[in-house]
Amino acid sequence: MTNANTNAHLHSDLFKPMQLGAVQLQNRIVMAPLTRSRAKAGDVPTELAAEYYAQRAGAGLIIAEATQISPQGKGYAWTPGIYNESHVAGWKKITDAVHAKGGRIFLQLWHVGRISHPDLQPGNALPVAPSAIKPEGNAFTESGFKPFVEPRALDASELPAIVEQYKIAAQLSLQAGFDGVEIHAANGYLLDQFLRDKTNQRTDNYGGSIENRARLLLEVVEAVTSVIPSERVGIRLSPISPANDIADSDPKALFSYV
Repeated sequence: MTNANTNAHLHSDLFKPMQLGAVQLQNRIVMAPLTRSRAKAGDVPTELAAEYYAQRAGAGLIIAEATQISPQGKGYAWTPGIYNESHVAGWKKITDAVHAKGGRIFLQLWHVGRISHPDLQPGNALPVAPSAIKPEGNAFTESGFKPFVEPRALDASELPAIVEQYKIAAQLSLQAGFDGVEIHAANGYLLDQFLRDKTNQRTDNYGGSIENRARLLLEVVEAVTSVIPSERVGIRLSPISPANDIADSDPKALFSYV
């Protein structure tokens, strides 16, 4: 690389600081969430995770790996949680390590819905979903890949508790030292399952119209931003991704509304 090219590289906007909501970033590079499957028993993140994220603290913002808001929200072997004090303690080591190097880090809040398996669920229960529709594909369990099963459709009476779990997870994220959170509403997981008409065939207030299908996500956003300022909250959406056997008949209308 010539000196001229080196200077142009160093003066690129990519490396300039920026203000993202309430968070000052040292540059404009964002590390996307990447599932590592390195948590230990009890879904607690490990010391290795602290080393891993500290090595990447030169990014302006790290969005940490998707993290289940409850035992029911788990869909992959060895993924971390954010629903009790042991998780807070484990994540605090990670946020401290990132902040010590001048980095900023958000946590991605996750409930997988039907993209799970009884082997990963408390009491070997069925995974839950907006409707009892089996996805194509396989779940990653501690004993290897296993075909997805038909999930159990959530009763409307269960949904307020899930919204509350997102709220509690957001509160615990702050206690763990995160600079903010990202609500995972993409890639065919629970909130995305409620949004799409392929996976949501409900006839109550959470199904049918676009407004109804978006209701759960908007309730989660309201709950999370009641405990974390909205300037520190992001949402991940994936309007046309087919990930995890997801689809919608009119994604433009749906995601324009969302």
